[in-house]
Amino acid sequence: MSTYDNTVSQTTDFYANLRRQESSSQKTESEQSRFLTLLTTQLRNQDPMNPLENAELTSQLAQMSTVDGIERLNKMVTSLLGTQEISDNAALVGRGVLVEGKGLTLTEAGAIGGFELDSPADMVTLTVRDANGLPVATIELTNVEAGGHNYMWDGLAADGSQAAEGAYSVTMEASLDGKPVTGKTLEFGFVTSMIRGPSGADLQVGALGIFKLGDIRQIL
Repeated sequence: MSTYDNTVSQTTDFYANLRRQESSSQKTESEQSRFLTLLTTQLRNQDPMNPLENAELTSQLAQMSTVDGIERLNKMVTSLLGTQEISDNAALVGRGVLVEGKGLTLTEAGAIGGFELDSPADMVTLTVRDANGLPVATIELTNVEAGGHNYMWDGLAADGSQAAEGAYSVTMEASLDGKPVTGKTLEFGFVTSMIRGPSGADLQVGALGIFKLGDIRQIL
């Protein structure tokens, strides 16, 4: 069902984009047509005793040519920017990234997570929880600067045993001189593909979902 929905969504976006291109093209042709109609009417109804001079006619034709050239240039620049965005995003396929989220996946090699702080903190406590929300392990960090950070969990539980591989969640508490510091937890995933959306190129980050380039908090 998910694959079907994605296919329908992408097809809808394609047709919507096509309609926008056709509408833009029709608009440009309509503007040129109106200009030529006005010019022809002006020539037909000009005063025989004071006809339109060649310089005036040339000037008006030049204006039409300039407007048409600017429109074509805008389309070319937009196309080049879109191509550059696709190229930049395609380079991320296969890379590990951090996006906003509370999940933490423990594998045989451990687990990678991250967090962001809005301001510095002298104490950051990350609590790893199981599927039932019960604490499994605690990671404490001191003297942490504002901004993004990443960490690794070796999978050891609070009692020293090895936690089972699988999905966990993380909550964070941070403080400076005993006062709370705001921030958010980040979740790790691999960029598996690039998707061309109606407003640009988006990234599929495994099972975490689809994200825009601006949603990527760190590239690992």
